[in-house]
Amino acid sequence: MRWDLVKLYGRLLRFLGPHVSILLAAVAFMVFFAALSGFSLAMIIPFTEIVLSGDTPAELSDRHNLEVETSADGVTELSGDGGNLRQSLERAFYGAIRGDDRRSTLNRFCVVLVLIFLFKNIFWYAQSFLIVRVEQNVIRDIRNRVFEHYQSLSQDYFSQSHSGTLISRVIYDVDLIRGAIANGFASLIRQSLLLMVYLITVLIASWQLFFLAILVLPPNLWLIDRIGHTLRRSSRVSQTKLARLTAVLGETLGGMRVVKAFGLEGHRIERFSTETQSYAGEMVRMTRIGSLAAPLTEMLGVLVAVVILWYAGSRVAADGEASGRFMLFIVGMLSMMQPIKILSQVNITIQQGLAASRRVFDVLDSVPTVKDGPDARPVQRLEKEIRMEGVGFAYDADTPVLREIDLTIPRGSAVALVGPSGAGKSTLADLIPRFYDPTEGRITLDGSDLRDLRIADVRREIGLVTQDPVLFEGTIYENIVLGRRNASRKEVMAAAEAANAAEFIERMSDGYETWIGERGHMLSGGQRQRLTIARAILKNPSILIFDEATSSLDSESETLVQAAIDNLLRDRTSIVIAHRLSTVRHADTIVVLADGRIIQRGSHDELLVEGGLYRRLHDMQYCDRVEEAGPGTP
Repeated sequence: MRWDLVKLYGRLLRFLGPHVSILLAAVAFMVFFAALSGFSLAMIIPFTEIVLSGDTPAELSDRHNLEVETSADGVTELSGDGGNLRQSLERAFYGAIRGDDRRSTLNRFCVVLVLIFLFKNIFWYAQSFLIVRVEQNVIRDIRNRVFEHYQSLSQDYFSQSHSGTLISRVIYDVDLIRGAIANGFASLIRQSLLLMVYLITVLIASWQLFFLAILVLPPNLWLIDRIGHTLRRSSRVSQTKLARLTAVLGETLGGMRVVKAFGLEGHRIERFSTETQSYAGEMVRMTRIGSLAAPLTEMLGVLVAVVILWYAGSRVAADGEASGRFMLFIVGMLSMMQPIKILSQVNITIQQGLAASRRVFDVLDSVPTVKDGPDARPVQRLEKEIRMEGVGFAYDADTPVLREIDLTIPRGSAVALVGPSGAGKSTLADLIPRFYDPTEGRITLDGSDLRDLRIADVRREIGLVTQDPVLFEGTIYENIVLGRRNASRKEVMAAAEAANAAEFIERMSDGYETWIGERGHMLSGGQRQRLTIARAILKNPSILIFDEATSSLDSESETLVQAAIDNLLRDRTSIVIAHRLSTVRHADTIVVLADGRIIQRGSHDELLVEGGLYRRLHDMQYCDRVEEAGPGTP
């Protein structure tokens, strides 16, 4: 594994920090499990001697250099010469199971065997349960961290990223990380411990054959690394395709009314099928490559095992080497194949997790372009004015959106921004709550540059009502109270009354506790808009921004919403972006934009007299209304 991947995995494992105590407990149980796995394997030797060979206690004592001594008080004691580690372990074990006769020895052996497997499985269950707990806690932490970081990023990040990709990072990529950071890491430890125990078992059985056995490891490690490198690259491609698939699904479900209205079902099915086929093909390729690891490593191991079997079997035939130790060596050698196979699969999981983690860290490493400066100051309510001085803005250097904007908005005044589509009206309004920062010039609040003020304080003083009302799944009450979480129920009801929403709310079966569904789809457009206005009224901001708040409503809903807006505008500084000039004719100042510049400004009557673009827009809308009303309309 290359050094950059080691660093990436190390960074990923830092998420285990808060859960290290549980992880250490799980590792301790893994150690006990691995040790008992070795003991259970070593039971082959006493099994062959007690059950298959039928050795008596005396023969067992002779075979393992045990001396039976009886003290003066009749107590039988077992002793033996020092010897090596293997001999010491054998004396301790056979001393524990040796009985007065063959049956009692067999009984003791069976009891020990049951106890070994009992505790082995207890330790397996304990470590499995603890690892799952760590795994789910870590995945929860990563998802929370990514979602929390989304909240800190600037608006330009979301403008440049597809929603399907952003969702894929939180759901699918983090799910892939699960295998690498918890279960994969645990399997890495568990199988490595088992492999080490089996190697020690093989070493104890025959140190000469041990060195022949480890020849299987280097080619397996090389093979695992090459397959992992290929899978890591393929995983990156598959997740990109999954993000595209998610995007198509989200777009289609979100725009189902348009799909049905324009007969686009076939087109969307074809597009979705193309993406699913592309994703399925990549997953098949990944599976094809990943599935090579287990059979190839197993065949390498079997080839080495066959050579050893031939060599060791020849020794048994020629020299009469102990058959129990020979069987232990063979079974231990074959047992090594299982952890090696699992380690190859773990490597696949880890490689996929590393590819996913790189994408997740790309999100976490993203830095907001709009953020508080080191000496950001708190903000009180607007006292004097908002001023724009030589403001310019561009989403990219080659396409400026705003140029040389100079504008003063006194406290308590209403300023309307009008102009053709693409003139820069919404972009200009977005600079005030610092969704973006100007690329030229500055915006001041009571003489202080917005970039020198705390963002949270600035936005706390701003209420925003957009063309597309944004509501969240929940009740009407929960959506209104988002404007001020500590508001009383009486204040919420007063805000709804001021927004002309109380009447339709009270007609509903559950009143303020009515569930409005995802994005408020159970309400009409006018009802949704009045709820967002109620939310803004409850917030009680000093600055209000209305972005085409009535452009998508019918005449009746527009009348109700406009009345609610008039209630909200009282004694507040407001910036109103409007397509229908009739809704802004009473604004203190109307600013006309075209191609990112201010080309006219003044009151409604002044601009009509002046002529120019405003007069043309006004006449076009007036003619449209006359034509809609029909002949003979005054």
